[in-house]
Amino acid sequence: MGMDRPTIVVAIKNDTDDLKELSDFFNGVEEEEIPVSVKKFEFNSATERAYQAALSSHLSVGIGFDDKSVIVHYKNLHEDEPLFVADKSNKVNLRILGANAARLVKGVPFKKLN
Repeated sequence: MGMDRPTIVVAIKNDTDDLKELSDFFNGVEEEEIPVSVKKFEFNSATERAYQAALSSHLSVGIGFDDKSVIVHYKNLHEDEPLFVADKSNKVNLRILGANAARLVKGVPFKKLN
């Protein structure tokens, strides 16, 4: 039985979700050198998908998104209380959000969102 590489899990609702619009987020995670994977979750709420992604992540961090927001969740938080919620249209904040998701894994201080 092979071990999966620990990753931050990005939850998608379906295969047509456009991850290109999250490129700034992914760049922020990459700068902190933490791996990311994408997994499908059948939940309607982006917050619920983020929470389920966190539960499935060996790093305990999950990401969900919808047409307006990107959500960072941690498995030890209450399902309805994500760690960060950022407007998807703010590219600078998306990059910082990605870095902060990775920093949660690393246990280092967060960058300040604009």
